[in-house]
Amino acid sequence: MLLSTSLLVVSALTHSVLGQTHTDCNPTKKSCPADTALSTSYYSHNFKDGADDDNWKMTASGVHYTQNGAEFTISKQGDHPTIQSNWYIFFGSVSFLMRIAPGTGIVSSAILQSDDLDEIDWEWLGGQAAEVQTNYFSKGNTATYNRMAKAGIPSGNAETTLHNYTINWTKDSMQWIIDSNVVREVTYSDVNSAYGYPQTPMNVRIGIWAGGDPNNSAGTIEWAGGETDYTKGPYTMVIEKVEVVNYAPAKQYSYGDMSGSYESIVVDGKGDSGDNKSSSVKPSSSASATKSASATKSMTTSVSVSASPSATSSAEPTSSVSVEADKEGETTKVQGNVAAATTSALPQSNGAGAKSVQWVAAVLMAAVVAL
Repeated sequence: MLLSTSLLVVSALTHSVLGQTHTDCNPTKKSCPADTALSTSYYSHNFKDGADDDNWKMTASGVHYTQNGAEFTISKQGDHPTIQSNWYIFFGSVSFLMRIAPGTGIVSSAILQSDDLDEIDWEWLGGQAAEVQTNYFSKGNTATYNRMAKAGIPSGNAETTLHNYTINWTKDSMQWIIDSNVVREVTYSDVNSAYGYPQTPMNVRIGIWAGGDPNNSAGTIEWAGGETDYTKGPYTMVIEKVEVVNYAPAKQYSYGDMSGSYESIVVDGKGDSGDNKSSSVKPSSSASATKSASATKSMTTSVSVSASPSATSSAEPTSSVSVEADKEGETTKVQGNVAAATTSALPQSNGAGAKSVQWVAAVLMAAVVAL
């Protein structure tokens, strides 16, 4: 599958996932409470089995649980059903098995976001079901909107066909993966310094909103594909399953200072790694993406492929492509074999922080055991 490098510049109000992006306390501006961490190295829930109130909270009404999964429905103006995880991860892989909502101007979204407004996005526009938008932000910087890149949907229709969409996030790179195929990769070293790189603990937010609402700005409506006609609704997005591979299980994460750097994050408490120490996280040990690929494969749905011969839903793609598109200092890489990808999953200590090496080894061992 080839990655479209067309970029879209819109007004400042056209921030991705407009209805979800907020923070109750920004640790780069003041002292904030620690974030509850996902304590296990692996989490999975099938919403066909109902809600999971221990792990998710509804932040805007309109989510219903049926035999199809979690249904997010816009029935009238003002609806923007959303759920949010009760925990954060500090680097990991998050997969969404889902169908997007139809309807002009309806925006389906699945994102990771931190308290200091680091963000990694999947976004789909109703009526444009053959493609998805990928995006990222750091520290809420919305001075430009030229980080967005589009990717094609293997079946050609994300509204009618279940697909697995994964974000694999480490301190070194972000990967957007559809049905086990990496469709975009952005590395820490390649990111334009003016943009910044998402690197602080994030929770998971899933929802839909009407970018085409008549009350929105003209730029937002244009970006969303046009005005939303509520009389043609309701419009429903379905999330069947969410799966998480957590690279740093812990009790909580806190900010050691106001820099917003991953090096300042304190990982505190005992996760299922068996480590009960607190440590500031430093760069970087290499870990295989095998676990992430395994999680992705377990959720992959068979589809008929029309976008590209290489864009299959095979668990282990046989094709391999590499496409690069330079965008103001950022290199976007497209690869065809996620199973072969190697990522730096966990930060590792160096210099004065060498004491956390044992912690990193324990977490990596936990991930291996979980396999």
